[in-house]
Amino acid sequence: MHIGLIGGVERTEPVYRAQAEARGHSLQFHSGHVHGRGTASLEQIARTADLVIVATDVNSHGAVQLARRLARREGVPMVLLRRCSPSRLAEILDELDRTGRIAS
Repeated sequence: MHIGLIGGVERTEPVYRAQAEARGHSLQFHSGHVHGRGTASLEQIARTADLVIVATDVNSHGAVQLARRLARREGVPMVLLRRCSPSRLAEILDELDRTGRIAS
């Protein structure tokens, strides 16, 4: 499964990616910055992801709204979280592997 993670601490991206890859998933990280090419890269994530996870605490209101709109438009399941730490991502991935779905 290809997972898009929107928001989070950028220096933690390698940890997020390693957790996903260890479970057989791929992960694309987006910092949540929507200036410049940020909007285009969010659109690309929404087009290619099987699941989008959006951390709301670290994103602007505009970034959260854009991610929600794009995921909805592309028909991609989305999980909104206040924060997405590496341990929370591990819980989500474990639940996904165990049940095949995410209860947000």
